[in-house]
Formats: sequence, C-alpha cells, structure tokens
Amino acid sequence: MRTRWGDTVFLGVDSGGTKTALCLVAADGRVAATLRAPSCYYLGTAEGMSLVGRVLRDAVAQVCAFAGITPADVSYGFFGLPSYGDIGADVAGLDAAPRAALGHDRYACGNDMVAGWAGSLGVVDGINVVAGTGSICYGEHAGRRARTGGWGELFGDEGSGYWIALRGLQAFTQMSDGRLPRGPLADLMRARLGAAADLDVLAVTMVRWGGDRSQIAALSPVVVAAAEAGDEQARAILVDAAQHLVALVDATRRRLGYEPSEVVPVSHTGGVFSAAPVRDEFVRLLAGTHEGYEFREPQYPPVVGAALYAARLAGAPLVPAALVRLREQVAQAPV
Repeated sequence: MRTRWGDTVFLGVDSGGTKTALCLVAADGRVAATLRAPSCYYLGTAEGMSLVGRVLRDAVAQVCAFAGITPADVSYGFFGLPSYGDIGADVAGLDAAPRAALGHDRYACGNDMVAGWAGSLGVVDGINVVAGTGSICYGEHAGRRARTGGWGELFGDEGSGYWIALRGLQAFTQMSDGRLPRGPLADLMRARLGAAADLDVLAVTMVRWGGDRSQIAALSPVVVAAAEAGDEQARAILVDAAQHLVALVDATRRRLGYEPSEVVPVSHTGGVFSAAPVRDEFVRLLAGTHEGYEFREPQYPPVVGAALYAARLAGAPLVPAALVRLREQVAQAPV
C-alpha cells in the first residue's frame, strides 16, 4: 500500500537497559518518524517476558501513527532486543513478540548489539563495541559473525556504565573507612546520592533503589567527574574500563578470522564513550595494539542502524544517495 513515504518503509527498533528507541526510514532515506519508549529489558522484572510484547505493541502503534501509516504498511522491521540469545529458552518468545505489534511476519529479531554495529559502521564489515548500561562487542567479516562479552552485571559487562559505577562505589567505601586516601570522588558521590553521612549510601542504593541496575549505572558520570577533578582512583577505574573494552575488540577480531595484515574498522556505541577520559584512552590503546585498527566515529545511531539492517534483510539496502540523505537528516535532527 502506497503511503506518503512511498511503497517501502523500514522499521528499526533498538532496546537497551533504559529505553526502547524506534525509527521508521523510507527507502529514499527520509526519516518518517521516531519514538522513545520504555525499555524491553525483562530479566528480573515482575512482568517477565510479557513486558516485551506490551512495550512493543504500544510503541509500534505509536511510531506508525506519528508517520501516518499503520503497522501493516511496514515493509520489514528489525528488533534489536536486550539479552536476546542470552537465554536459549526465551528466544522463541522474543521472536514471536513483534508479531502482535506488526500483525505480520516481515521482521527479524536479534541482540541490540547488532543495531549498534549496523548503525556505527553503516552495515559494513568491522567491529563495534557497546558500552552503555552493560557492555558487549559484535562484528561481521566475510560472512562471519562474532559476539564477545555481554555476560551481564553479575560477573561481566566490563567497562560498562554499571561496571564503572560499581567500582566507583567500591572506591567510595574504601575512602570512607580509610583503606584509600579520600579524594574528590567521596564528596561527589555523597552529593549525587544526597547522603548526609557516608553510610547513607547503602540506604539509597540498596534500600531505596533496591540495587537497580539502571540507577546504579547512572552513577558512572560521578566517577568521570571525579577523574576530571583529579581523583587518581577514579582515573584508574576509567583507564581500566578502556582496557577492558579494547580487549573485547581484540577478542572479536580473532574470532572473526581477520588476518594480521588487515586493517579493521572499529566504532563504538553507548553513553560511556561520551566520557572523554574513557574514549580518549580507548582510542590511544587501540592505536597502540599490534593489530591494525581504523577507529571510526559512528555514522548513525543504533536505532537507525536497526532500520538499515531491516532493509538489508529485506534484500533492499538503501542506495548511496539515500544513505547520504539519511546522514544529513540525522546530523540536523539527532534520532
């Protein structure tokens, strides 16, 4: 059915630990509509997997309404979902969730890391490392795919916002009881948490927040601010984070079978890279490895990457002129 956007409209969905982003992109590169909805991260929630279906049903209906189309008009969609593939028994349920939202089967699901890769590198071979609430690395090369990291906050997610924040809280406790010299991190953390006394940090993070993953991760900018204020412990945490992220890239490169002489495009996704101390250290360490890497700034946000991936899966990738138009729109009005 022809719409004001033409006969072909692709849906990209990128859901992470804190939100779900949606984007409709026409074949000519026009952005038809965008939307931010609640996260689809269902693990550990009272609602469980039904949360995914509810969020997607409401969000798809809303973004299509913004574009003046119906879900039936979507040519193809790609749904990048958090924790997709982590629990084998849940994959079938996650694969089925978008069907009720769209009313058809013209879609595919995958981990949200794929959306990050597709957006940052424009759906070309290379590696993308994600460092947001959690961390994970994904790449494609000559038809091969590889994932590294993404083991969750309990014993993984090195270099992520949660990982940085947790180590910042650990350093705070050690500064409080004298195991580490007290630096700017101590006062900045107390101020951010509204703690009248050091031990009040427990009441906020464990009682009021219940150890919530997203709220803990949101403390990572405190560690960044402390490092920028000269706190050596905070600075060491950020350097360590960058080292872990480079290690993810190196492992992914090996798993993809790149030859030592090949130069591998590398990009990034996630809020951790907005912190200059982490990003600069990551770029420095990447350039200093014995492997060949070409660091690239992200071309598109992950949600646009999901739409581009949907187009590729549909066998109708956007032509160069459409990609240029899309980049211009994203630059003028960030998605």
